[in-house]
Amino acid sequence: MKKNIILFLTLLLGCNLSGYCQQAKHTFALGDEAFLLDGKPLQMISGEMHYPRVPREAWRARMKMAKAMGLNTIGTYVFWNLHEPQKGKFDFTGNNDVAEFVRIAQQEGLWVILRPSPYVCAEWEFGGYPYWLQNEKGLEVRSKEAQYLKEYESYIKEVGKQLAPLQINHGGNILMVQIENEYGSYGSDKEYLAINQKLFKEAGFDGLLYTCDPAPDLVNGHLPGLLPAVNGLDNPAKVKKLVNDNHNGKGPYYIAEWYPAWFDWWGTEHHTVPAQQYSIHLDSVLAAGISINMYMFHGGTTRAFMNGANYKDTSPYEPQTSSYDYDAPLDEAGNATPKFMKFREVIQKYLPAGTQLPAVPAVKPAISIPAIKFTQSVSLLNTLPVAKENITPLTFEALHQDYGFVLYRSTVQGGKSGLLKLKDLRDYAVIMLNGKKAGTLDRRLNQDSLILTLPAGKVTLDILVENLGRINFGKYLLQNKKGITEKVLFDGAEVTHWKMYSLPFGNLNAVKFGAGTQSAQSPVIKKGGFTLNKVGDTYLDMSGWGKGVVWVNGHNLGRYWNVGPQQTLYLPVEWLKKGHNDIAILELLKPAQTQLKGIDKPILNILQP
Repeated sequence: MKKNIILFLTLLLGCNLSGYCQQAKHTFALGDEAFLLDGKPLQMISGEMHYPRVPREAWRARMKMAKAMGLNTIGTYVFWNLHEPQKGKFDFTGNNDVAEFVRIAQQEGLWVILRPSPYVCAEWEFGGYPYWLQNEKGLEVRSKEAQYLKEYESYIKEVGKQLAPLQINHGGNILMVQIENEYGSYGSDKEYLAINQKLFKEAGFDGLLYTCDPAPDLVNGHLPGLLPAVNGLDNPAKVKKLVNDNHNGKGPYYIAEWYPAWFDWWGTEHHTVPAQQYSIHLDSVLAAGISINMYMFHGGTTRAFMNGANYKDTSPYEPQTSSYDYDAPLDEAGNATPKFMKFREVIQKYLPAGTQLPAVPAVKPAISIPAIKFTQSVSLLNTLPVAKENITPLTFEALHQDYGFVLYRSTVQGGKSGLLKLKDLRDYAVIMLNGKKAGTLDRRLNQDSLILTLPAGKVTLDILVENLGRINFGKYLLQNKKGITEKVLFDGAEVTHWKMYSLPFGNLNAVKFGAGTQSAQSPVIKKGGFTLNKVGDTYLDMSGWGKGVVWVNGHNLGRYWNVGPQQTLYLPVEWLKKGHNDIAILELLKPAQTQLKGIDKPILNILQP
């Protein structure tokens, strides 16, 4: 008897220490027409939501919203560049704690579809790849190249340690795991896909694996033997035929990405799609018994410097906005939209008889902040680190820098005018002569040169270059280095002997501010604060500012840029506190600006010249 009591207490203590006791194991399998949970049909009604785009403190609340709309499953990518930001250094803490995200979903009664492919796309920096892969000579992502596979294997094994125990066949809530991601839009190497499958299994993912591809590319991206999921197609007959043709004439049928709206990029109109336009398609898909994952159910915010960019031969470089509102059923702050209510009505029709959805949680309170005061500032040029010197400009990657900015400095002989040309600028540059802004260059607009008139004597030429986001889709994944990637010419002659100052701005701890808001004629960092009697979501109105980045209470809220369409930065209630709150702004274009307020609604749809 004593032995039994000791064994029970030991097990209980083990559960408490781990914070998680395995639930009863289930089976999840492929039927000919439907997914089978414990031998019974399950129609997954899923919504995509990415853990780094939502404050950790809000994960549970967003999942309750998912349940209220009728979802039974959450889909999420896993982001390599978050979890291995530097080679061999892994991070699964704080907002990167994806295992806790999955556990909270289980506690809230939600299944999970896991998408831990090293490549995610997702409008995310470098499609999820860590920048340092580009420093491995000869490494080629999404290929059988040996170095890539070695780094891939190391990464996926670390992910497996975190998440493989949470698969449904181990008592967790992960139903299926996706290998690669829309590979058919990139290549057709079945051997490479088979290597993906092998690496996933070796990492402990021993449940159901699947592939997903847009309908036109599914043949290229499907690995025989795995379930082929379809993206971007919601005609039930076409979905079933496509899957049957590639899966031995059988189902089940899963639309892995169903798009009820779209994302935004700087300088283009805000994308919105009326709910009615898509609710009829949701109805027909669910009526046909097809499982679905809406991308996105809740977009949230791509904070810090983690937005990606698109680039094609037929269109310009298109860096995405920090807001990932996506016109999704849940808005950027996690509130139900008319689309949410319309989709909820449709889903209710297909729930088991007698099932009633939870009440929709009330709209979260939003607050205004009438005036935010700035009491300290410093010119960016007065807060530089130790320089690295080289004859020619070095890229971010050569400087072992991931994101943010690099200041390139050289000295040129003045007293003349000429064309300054940057070959090949990636992505945005502020040009300064003797500390004064002389112009800007913007890769979006195919700008790489401008006429400068230099004052007499020796002139300090400063070029502040911003990485606006590495390309996340297509063949240019392999051409993704940042900074001045070739050379600088002035008046036809190459400018050499450069000093480079790394400014990644992972935090502002090293910045030394001066009192007052002294005037500057070049980029500036301002610091101030505001006091709150009550907290709530708010939106910083940046429409009167130029371009830059905002931190509140140490959290990087993302980029702002008055070209739009995004004119506000979402500031979540979870990162505010009663009493004093700190704020800092890096402003590139309007250093004299001091007026800032928080408003109670976002502005996501205004373009400015």
